[in-house]
Amino acid sequence: MHNDGNVVPLHKATTCQANPSLLARLPVILLQVRDKAAQRLRNGLQDLFDNADDTLFEMADRARNDVEQNIFFEAMRDLRLKRKNIERGFLEQYFAAFVGLTQSDPAPNIVSHALQYEDAPRTDDMERNVAIESMVTRVLNRDGFALDQLTARLNALLDKSLDDQHNPLGPAMLCEYFLQAGRNLGVEIKVKLILLKLFERYVLADTDQLFAEANQLLVATGVLPELKPAPARRARDHATASVRREFEDLDQAPADAGVQEVFAALQELLLHVRGSVAPTLEPSAATQPISTRDLLRLLSHLQQYAPALAGQEDFDLRNQLEQLLTRVSVKSGKSRVVEGADEDVINLVAMVFDCILDDRNLPDSLKALIARLQIPMLKVAVIDKSFFSRSSHPARRLLNEIAEAAMGWGNCDGDARGSLYLRIEQVVQRLLTDFVDDTTIFSELLADFLTFTSDERRRSELLEQRLRDAEEGRAKTELARVCVEQAMARALLGKVLPPSVVSFVQTAWSKVLLLTCLKHGDQSAEWQADVQTMEQLIWSVQRHADADAGLRLLKLVPGLLKSLRDGLNSSAFDPFATSEFFSELEGLHVRLLETPDPVQSELPPMIEVSRAIVLQTADEAALTLSPERLPADDTSLRQVDQLRLGSWVAFEEDDDEDVLRCKLAAIIQATGKYVFVDRTGMKVRERNRLALALEFRRGTVRTLDGTLLFDRALESVLGNLRRLNNGK
Repeated sequence: MHNDGNVVPLHKATTCQANPSLLARLPVILLQVRDKAAQRLRNGLQDLFDNADDTLFEMADRARNDVEQNIFFEAMRDLRLKRKNIERGFLEQYFAAFVGLTQSDPAPNIVSHALQYEDAPRTDDMERNVAIESMVTRVLNRDGFALDQLTARLNALLDKSLDDQHNPLGPAMLCEYFLQAGRNLGVEIKVKLILLKLFERYVLADTDQLFAEANQLLVATGVLPELKPAPARRARDHATASVRREFEDLDQAPADAGVQEVFAALQELLLHVRGSVAPTLEPSAATQPISTRDLLRLLSHLQQYAPALAGQEDFDLRNQLEQLLTRVSVKSGKSRVVEGADEDVINLVAMVFDCILDDRNLPDSLKALIARLQIPMLKVAVIDKSFFSRSSHPARRLLNEIAEAAMGWGNCDGDARGSLYLRIEQVVQRLLTDFVDDTTIFSELLADFLTFTSDERRRSELLEQRLRDAEEGRAKTELARVCVEQAMARALLGKVLPPSVVSFVQTAWSKVLLLTCLKHGDQSAEWQADVQTMEQLIWSVQRHADADAGLRLLKLVPGLLKSLRDGLNSSAFDPFATSEFFSELEGLHVRLLETPDPVQSELPPMIEVSRAIVLQTADEAALTLSPERLPADDTSLRQVDQLRLGSWVAFEEDDDEDVLRCKLAAIIQATGKYVFVDRTGMKVRERNRLALALEFRRGTVRTLDGTLLFDRALESVLGNLRRLNNGK
């Protein structure tokens, strides 16, 4: 490769002439940081283009038809012609970003607009977005600590607020430079994705050294020297390494006797389906087995052209392999067939995925994504037979973790995708793009995915705990309300009283009783005193025939009024309403004392309290009341009793297509209420035991199986094979 050493000076001159005043504002140390990093970036770009020809030629050699092969050859030609322009354009974008640091406002979010190419199909945008986001995320996960320190030092040096997204050395900006520099390449999306992968391999792979050198230069000139240096390896690397170490010995060592024994037992069960993956040729054609290595090459070929999401329902892996074998056989003149052990693996993985895609526990909205993992999982199983016998295998565990995280995912469409969907999409795309035969990629992706799900789980668990606390508080309030209702019923039922007093007890004194019950309990002296005050109030506004009733009323009133005022003040009752009620109460007491003869009474109209006062809201009443009843040993009640905290259920809405998946977050013993949350920890349903049992009986709610997806599917397939072999 010829030396492009004149690129940086040329751009310097251009920048200085175009923006001399802006460039002069940059500190000298920042120019040194810029130039040192530029040299490393330029070397990375040269390595990228030096290797692009070989990569594209290999892709052309593996092309499935002449049209596709021509795409790669045209891309090679276009890349050679525009290489120098792309390199120069990249560095121009890079230098312009440093000049932009002198401006008051940071650059707009360039990643989003850079991904919008004119006339690019929407699916191309999505694939490119996923690729870019994955690349940036991997750099941030790997070297985010060092980048944070570099951003902090730039902010201190420039006295401005800059984030990692707009750091000119950050992965988001580096990807932007490359996208902008190559915007005139007339290549298809598959070629652009290959170039992006090469950019990650040869440019972004050295970001740790890029950030380290920049930080060292800034520290040497006294810019935030007190910051703790970035560790040689980030914590995420250690997490990935720990997952890899967990499987290292097993992955590198030959299959032990246990693995061989298990696989031999599986082969016995699969004997009757052997021969289903074969080329379509004349029966007389000579047979020649295809090696495992060649099989993996065929699978990698299929993997590169895995169908889009919409085409998954019609994708038959065994049929696709048969077509490839037929093509290979026609060229060679011999019937190329898959060897017995490899065919057994193909059949078993295909049956397991058929079972997975029929599993009602897996959300339909994510089945298409998980279906795209079939080829990578098959390749793992071909390479490593312990995939079937070892539940801790990283590839198998990754699939199980994805399924477990997706348990609570509801239907989604268009752009209404959550972070979980996008993360799974990134995992799938990474495997389809990068996985050839190095299975350590599964350990890395598993570590990343576990970190993501653990963060989500911590957030949801925090919300669930808050919900449980709130529901326990509500349950305590409901029990206290029942005590208040019972006390009011004992005091009021059958009495003939002024309507204003009945209203006062219901709207005002009930709150006093409720607070006292919550604070002190229904066995406390405070509770007894407040109940007695209510009873005294009721007695004081009734007409009594006994002669000493007037004297008793005179003695009672002062203490009664004080108790009423104290209680109302403690409950923060409306002072105006309190004053109004006491004026009316005073009038009632005066008339009772002045007109002892019931016949000449001038008291206001009285009402008889014939119905208990209910303080529950309509919603609460609907929750607890149901006209239906079930026997104590009913199956539906047993289904409810078998639910445990963390159990997932699916509520069928108006039609079968509308399903609400939620998790049991709380069982409130005091009220018998079951509270359900969505996957984010937000409350979405609550039912009492009877109402939930009735829904189980009607089939509008069902439990979801939380056991490991792959293990469950494998056991189901093996069970079917055993029954088939036994003639059942």
